[in-house]
Amino acid sequence: MLELNKVMLVGNLTRDPEVKYLPSGKAITNFSIAANRKWTDKQSGEKKQEATFVDITAWGPQAEFVGKYFKKGAAIFVEGRLKQDTWEDKNTGQKRSKLSIVAERVQFADSKPSGDEKPRDEPHRAERHTPDTGQTTEDARRDSAIIDTENELPF
Repeated sequence: MLELNKVMLVGNLTRDPEVKYLPSGKAITNFSIAANRKWTDKQSGEKKQEATFVDITAWGPQAEFVGKYFKKGAAIFVEGRLKQDTWEDKNTGQKRSKLSIVAERVQFADSKPSGDEKPRDEPHRAERHTPDTGQTTEDARRDSAIIDTENELPF
């Protein structure tokens, strides 16, 4: 039987991502995007639009990449897998669940660099080398690669 769990989305960050580190030293970043859909109503001819808000978790180098180069409003491409978390509500005792995405690959979604893809902690430098790879921001734009993501949970 064929098994496939793959998601590809383009959207805009709804808030600045924040990188956190587990005791093991592994980076984790939780962020959300608004993925927009536009269409024309066939009956009325009216243009319509809807936004779907999606929570995403990135691990390791991908988490650091998102935290360093993206900020609220930035366009981002995310490729990953769906993950469903389930828990019991402490107040009501009801079972709850939430569907989210675990990012396996992230990259800039803007077709033209806006000049804002500089590290957020050093906004006035035209070019910055990433400490892990020595790549420039433009190299990082081209080479944002698939990173193996383990199921290391932060709780």
